[in-house]
Amino acid sequence: MTDVILSPFTAAEFDAWYAASSTDYAREKVRAGNWPAEGAAERALLEMQRLLPQREATPGHHIFGARAGARRVGSIWLNLKDGGEAFVYDLVVAEDCRGKGYGEAIMRAGEAEAKARGARRMGLHVFGFNTVARSLYAKLGYEATNIHMAKQL
Repeated sequence: MTDVILSPFTAAEFDAWYAASSTDYAREKVRAGNWPAEGAAERALLEMQRLLPQREATPGHHIFGARAGARRVGSIWLNLKDGGEAFVYDLVVAEDCRGKGYGEAIMRAGEAEAKARGARRMGLHVFGFNTVARSLYAKLGYEATNIHMAKQL
């Protein structure tokens, strides 16, 4: 298995991640049919501001870069909630690192980080169209807790 080390982002890394994450989230919400394209970027930014009002210093939120050796291969955003629950808000594998086991390694490192901080359970959301991520999470033992379905008419 591929090994990764998680480390908190520097301020510059956080700024770059924040912008990219907001853009990706808007695109995914539009693709899923949750939001219209018009205004999606602004909505995503507002959601990021709501979730991270103090940016990287927001209590309970931990945004890590994942490195394999000296190379950054991705990132993970964890939220540690009261009651021993952790939640993955974002998992990113660098485009040129996909399909090489880094997604699994980042998730396992995130699980270890959450457990070390007192979490006993970890949840996440995945868009239905993201079959690669859904397969990864199933492989890691995650089970569906809710399923929302829709059909275009």
